[in-house]
Amino acid sequence: MGEGAVEREYRKRRKLPGAYLALLGVVLLNALVQTTRVSGDTRPWWPSLVGGLIVVTLVRVVLEQFRAYTRVTAAGLTTQGPVRSRSWAWPEVYDIRVERAPRGSGRMAPRWLTYLYDFEGHRFQLPHLNDWQLDDPYAEVSDLCLAAAPYRSLAWERRPDVEERILRRAAQRRAWTSGAYGAIVVLLIMTGVDLWQVAVGRPTHPFLLFGCVPVASGVVLAAVLQWYWTARLPRSLAGQS
Repeated sequence: MGEGAVEREYRKRRKLPGAYLALLGVVLLNALVQTTRVSGDTRPWWPSLVGGLIVVTLVRVVLEQFRAYTRVTAAGLTTQGPVRSRSWAWPEVYDIRVERAPRGSGRMAPRWLTYLYDFEGHRFQLPHLNDWQLDDPYAEVSDLCLAAAPYRSLAWERRPDVEERILRRAAQRRAWTSGAYGAIVVLLIMTGVDLWQVAVGRPTHPFLLFGCVPVASGVVLAAVLQWYWTARLPRSLAGQS
């Protein structure tokens, strides 16, 4: 099989669904409006902070669409993300898998994403190798692995030690994702507490309420979940973030 069989590049070839762009715009605009309305004169810095986060989000979406790509050659794979790039030689690649996206709706987000796994169990998403940009990502990845086989020093086969590392990494990702969600919930609760303190004329502590408490809560929750899941390694964690 010649080198041309494995040479390929995956970039954006289809536009983002209009429903996705509309929903993203409504959510971000509503966040800015609500922040301005509830903060008033008591938190003049809060709308600026939220506005900055909105700009960062929009820039990331644009960069992901027009800058990101996955390039495959006889030497290995290179991915370009919104900011940084990574490269792997074929002997460094343990597996390439198509997995169901976390909470993917199909219309608002890809349902199937493609990940590269190394021998340490780390997982890396391959940009634009998904069902938004490809008609059949499973068939594409199968063909890619077949074409890449001559350039690897070993066969595409499962190894128990690497599979265990993958599960442990999945447990860590899931724990810290849950911790982040928990921090957001606590932040919303602290926002209510702050507004109540302002309404009744009590002194407020914004750094404590909006910084220390949510971050500490998220870290504690993530650490507990990571300890719990890594001690048991349920197989259901495979392929989950």
